Amino acid sequence: MVLDVSLVAYLFYRLFLLIRGTRAVPLLNGLFILASGYLAASFLRLHTVRFLLDKILIGAAVAIPVILQPELRRALEHLGRGSFLPSNRTSSEEAEEEILAAIDQVVRAVEVLGRAKTGALIVLERETPIGEFIDTGVQLDARISAQLLTNLFVENTPLHDGAVILRGARVAAASCWLPLAEARVVAQELGSRHRAGIGITEQSDALSIIVSEETGMISVAQGGRLQRPLDEKMLTDLLKAQWLRRKSRSNRFWHWGTSS
Repeated sequence: MVLDVSLVAYLFYRLFLLIRGTRAVPLLNGLFILASGYLAASFLRLHTVRFLLDKILIGAAVAIPVILQPELRRALEHLGRGSFLPSNRTSSEEAEEEILAAIDQVVRAVEVLGRAKTGALIVLERETPIGEFIDTGVQLDARISAQLLTNLFVENTPLHDGAVILRGARVAAASCWLPLAEARVVAQELGSRHRAGIGITEQSDALSIIVSEETGMISVAQGGRLQRPLDEKMLTDLLKAQWLRRKSRSNRFWHWGTSS
């Protein structure tokens, strides 16, 4: 009995480690809340509420495997390779000083890129993990610096296409592919870089910084909306208000996340 329970607990633990840093985390959190509500409604004999939650849970049981198809595929690939183990990377609360230093480096890089009219797309991960998009690029796990960010977008270099994704005070990956926003929500004069920058913010709470290749104009996408143009001070204030505020919160188990 003890061995049986221990094995099941171990498998669930490994499963949690595997899905950390992906969109499966908030979905499972939502499912847990629905299940808790169903149990509470049953205990309190709230028959109508229990009936509604029962139907919602049935629908979720059908929809979640479809939504999480990439994560399920990755789990099966890990199992098939005999590597159903987490990577050796860890995640911790970034110190406020590190985030402030990272903001300074990002703003400096964006300013240089804007003056040179070098197109760039930098995505800042916040509370919603975007590990599946990090996996589409080249893993770097490098400390953020203005020089690194600037060099990554130099034209005709191997990593200049796609987005650079930042996780905490680290450059997680470069040359990442992002979902595009629908054309109808983007002005006609804006291209695929702006559509990608807006698209990722429609699917997560990430923040996107876009530098126009034609004009050097700096834009920020958040919640599916684009703010432009921004100068150095406006960008700094926005990053401090949005990025620092989110990263300065205490650790949560479900936000322990790195891409595999």
